[in-house]
Amino acid sequence: MSDPSIERFRKVVAAAYGSLEARRQEVNDLNVFPVADGDTGDNMAMTMKAVMEELDRLDNGQSLDEIGRTQLVSALARAALMGARGNSGVILSQIVRGAAEELASRPGELVDPVLVASAFAKAADAAYSSVRNPAEGTMLTVFREIAHSVSSQLAHIEPDRQRLSQDATPAEQDQVLADVLEKAIADGQAAVERTPEQLAVLAESGVVDAGGYGLVLILAGVLAALRGEDADLPEIQHHSAAQITHPEHEDSRFQYCTNFIVSGTGLSSRQFILRLEELGDSVLVVGDESTLKVHVHTDDPEAAMDVFEGAGNVTNLDVADMRKQIAEREARMSTNHKTGVVVVGSGEGLEALFAEMGATVVPGGETLNPSTAELLAGIRAVPVEDVLVLPNSSNVIMAAERACGLSEKRAVVLPTRTQQEGLLALIEFSGEADLDTNRKRLEEAVAGITVGGVAPAGRDDAQGRFRRGDAVGFKDGEIVAWGGSGSTLASTIERLSSDAELVTVIAGDGAPIPLDQIGDHSPNGVELELHEGGQPSWWWLLAAQ
Repeated sequence: MSDPSIERFRKVVAAAYGSLEARRQEVNDLNVFPVADGDTGDNMAMTMKAVMEELDRLDNGQSLDEIGRTQLVSALARAALMGARGNSGVILSQIVRGAAEELASRPGELVDPVLVASAFAKAADAAYSSVRNPAEGTMLTVFREIAHSVSSQLAHIEPDRQRLSQDATPAEQDQVLADVLEKAIADGQAAVERTPEQLAVLAESGVVDAGGYGLVLILAGVLAALRGEDADLPEIQHHSAAQITHPEHEDSRFQYCTNFIVSGTGLSSRQFILRLEELGDSVLVVGDESTLKVHVHTDDPEAAMDVFEGAGNVTNLDVADMRKQIAEREARMSTNHKTGVVVVGSGEGLEALFAEMGATVVPGGETLNPSTAELLAGIRAVPVEDVLVLPNSSNVIMAAERACGLSEKRAVVLPTRTQQEGLLALIEFSGEADLDTNRKRLEEAVAGITVGGVAPAGRDDAQGRFRRGDAVGFKDGEIVAWGGSGSTLASTIERLSSDAELVTVIAGDGAPIPLDQIGDHSPNGVELELHEGGQPSWWWLLAAQ
């Protein structure tokens, strides 16, 4: 039988998570910067969910006495740290840690207004100390005001309600804490409303601070659990989304919001901060000598992880592409969508085609070889929980599989080996269908595609068939034509079209024949579909169906 105290605690945490979850998108939309930390509701919800899951793990038949308060709160603080995402999530984890440490330092005491005041004060200090240059008008300010409210109320509470005796019933404890918390929430809402006066960018955008609003919602959930299902609760004001965004704000100079855990011995956050700041900004490094949580905005997530080489083991990598988290993405992905798709692309035209077909595009660069971190960021940028990943290169398949394994989402790889294969497969994709249905449809589409291409030879052929710079045509990786660009293109199309009704031609960067003249090089009876791809290395990418 589960311990009632743990059940009560979990009920409170679940209510806090549920309150935030109900308005998660509203919190997300408040952010004035189109960055990963702009998904404040998501980041804070992930932290709360991690705490709730840890409670589920601990609630395995042991009593609270058997577990011990110290072990319980330490485990929850660590869970919050491990589950934190973005600035807002990491700061929230420090609020949890600060409160947990204070609760653990008072064994045997009931959780009453005095202990809550101490815990909130410790939590506020922990949150501020986690940020190197704290700014007013943020969630730090809001929580400080909430903590101050609880402390100020002690002077006006009867002594027997300030400190509860050990024989106080759970109902009496809940009532006393609810009364204190209700006033603190009201003061927190007032602090949220003042944030535009403290941070100019909020006033310019017509919004309040998203993280502070998220904190109020979390505490409103706690209050609801303490009051009970039938109680009248204070209304938490809704807030409208940001009117404008500020892509040039300091938080968005870098592309990737990077989070990971470092496990080792003798770790100290101070020894790593300066090196991380050389790679990016919004640096947060928190934790203890054995575990550090790292958050940084950077263009090079791998370099950020390399900072800890030799110091400990890097795990729990989470990377978000901040440039993709914009309103257009949300508008493009209908709320009815069940499945999202991530594709690797190279070439301005091809990337645009992928995006038009509903895909989140991870730029592959000239070598079509993005990192695992970049792929993981692409997966996380998709606003649904089920994701199909098209690597579009045999060299990317393993990295894509690793990214899917690291993601908290249900993500699977469809091992497309070329961009043209991925493009034609996407025709069968439907965001309204589930992941398994999409995977089956696209697998069947890929099975019916024959791919080829024409590229300039990089060196003389050992068999003497062509020289460097000559056109070389390929079908399924095998050389099938060579010579002049026009004749090679025509021969390659003919070889691909033997059992096909349509050949797709995607013109690359530097292709020697204009797209509108490609039809002159098509064998009789072969229908061509033409696109500007802009891809490097290949003059033309070809696919037949």
